[in-house]
Amino acid sequence: MTPSKSYTLGELARLLKLDLVGDGDCVVTGIGTLKNAVSGQIGFLSNMAYVDQLADTKASAVILLSRHQLSCPTNKLISANPYVSFAVATALFSDEPRLAAGVHPSACVHSDVSVPPDTCIGANAVVEKGTVIGKGVSIGSGCFVGENCVIGDDSKLYSGVTVYHKVKLGSRVTIHAGSVIGADGFGFAFDGKRSVKIHQLGSVVIGDDVEIGASTTIDRGAIEDTIIANGVKIDNQVQIGHNCIIGEHSILCGCVALAGSVTIGKYCIMGGGSGAVGHITIADKTQVSAMSLVSKSILTPDLYSSGTGQMKTSDWKRAIVRFQQLDSIAKRVKKLEQNSDDNNDG
Repeated sequence: MTPSKSYTLGELARLLKLDLVGDGDCVVTGIGTLKNAVSGQIGFLSNMAYVDQLADTKASAVILLSRHQLSCPTNKLISANPYVSFAVATALFSDEPRLAAGVHPSACVHSDVSVPPDTCIGANAVVEKGTVIGKGVSIGSGCFVGENCVIGDDSKLYSGVTVYHKVKLGSRVTIHAGSVIGADGFGFAFDGKRSVKIHQLGSVVIGDDVEIGASTTIDRGAIEDTIIANGVKIDNQVQIGHNCIIGEHSILCGCVALAGSVTIGKYCIMGGGSGAVGHITIADKTQVSAMSLVSKSILTPDLYSSGTGQMKTSDWKRAIVRFQQLDSIAKRVKKLEQNSDDNNDG
């Protein structure tokens, strides 16, 4: 297969703003791992767990820290942050197909919606009345965009995305396939016999440069809006309840679940499968480890975890018995301490 893109190392160095040590005329056609890269590919070293693979790499060049260049047998691109440089390089070699500009004949776009000439609307997509579409937008096949939405410049909706009415997306927002933005929050009031629906009157407002993974759901607010701030990155299969606020540049990994009215600060990380109960606040720059439950507000940034560590099932079963006995043990210890104090006083 003929490579779709190629660059000389000199060109890559200029594009990535890196210092080149080696042959600037060497042609690169792709990216590989240190272990499996072949001639014509560049590798990168950012995780010290792979430093032993550097000496034997077959890559034509390696992105690495200056301190590792003497151990590298090939051309070198010197970076202060190799992982970030690798991330930028992936954009240069991306060959993801793009929809042709224009509206597919099978798409249904309301007559009052203005479609910029560089916008792409795929097969069987639906765009309802009152929606404003920015420049360079791509709306994939089978997407639904409800009434009075805003889709900011250069945003991309992959196939099968549903955006409910009055949702606002900023510029350069990416939403992957099957995600649902703006469905009703889970709100009901129990009258003693049945649950009475609380109609969700707010919406969802998403800032610039946000990426949302596949099959993620973000619920609209009950009264005020659910807010996803600039630069937030959300993984696949994440549930964000109504009236949540996610601060700038925070990261929510796969299968995170947030109940309603959770406020997460800036630059936070919620590990995979973690969750938070409703109506709590998580401070800026907090990290929550995978599979942890945040059951009360976190006001001091740190790394937080909950749950029990991995152990053999037989040991875990014995530990569970001990957990159930903790309250009675604590009472017995308190009583022993009290008797000890009484004896010392006597």
